[in-house]
Amino acid sequence: MKKLLIIPMLFLGSILFAQSIEGAWKLTHQNGQEITNAEYIKLIQDGYFAFGAKLMDGDKFLGAGGGDIKIEGNQYIETLDFYTLDPESVGTTVSYGFELKDDQLLLSKTIDGQPVQEVWRKIGTRNDALTANWVFTGRKSEGEIRRSTPGDRRTVKILTGGRFQWIAFNSATKEFMGTGGGTYAAENGKYIESITFFSRDDSRVGASLSFDFEVIDNEWHHSGLSSTGNPIYEIWSKYRDAYTPSK
Repeated sequence: MKKLLIIPMLFLGSILFAQSIEGAWKLTHQNGQEITNAEYIKLIQDGYFAFGAKLMDGDKFLGAGGGDIKIEGNQYIETLDFYTLDPESVGTTVSYGFELKDDQLLLSKTIDGQPVQEVWRKIGTRNDALTANWVFTGRKSEGEIRRSTPGDRRTVKILTGGRFQWIAFNSATKEFMGTGGGTYAAENGKYIESITFFSRDDSRVGASLSFDFEVIDNEWHHSGLSSTGNPIYEIWSKYRDAYTPSK
């Protein structure tokens, strides 16, 4: 009877381990060198990841990337849906050796015969009503809700560890439309986000936006005024529920 418990326990262990890498991470060292002139923030949630990077001096946007993530044994595996630094690599899979130690994620791989090592420090673990990986599926206009089905062209928004990042891209054409991110709070029906990087306009860094929110039937209803001052009412669905990759 005890042997029958081994597989369920191993399965449970893999789930708990995957959950332990969820949250917000900051790149602190690369190949032993401390990262001081730029900020790289990576969010991992629900089997998906995204990162955004900017220069510390002037908040100039440097790049972004993201896609599916999974853990297999001692391998940390990313498959890119978008990557501004090398769009031609979209669709490829990259495997890292890794070690999870306290609040640090240590990643290593070899590129063109040269070892690359990264140290990421966890900077956020908070969970709330909006902690999830979301995809845009609808909006309300003139009292009518209009639905859309996310396909190759989609807008994703990850919320985890008190941080958020949205990304608009087309994984088939490898086109990137934009991204932004920062910190957020979601309490008592109010969602407030503070922008720390924005690909389209560096001057938006430091701005805060406040919205009303409600989770209805496992969907996030988001309303208020956009960064341009226009009224919005958006509906976001859980990514794994709403998006089906094309064959």
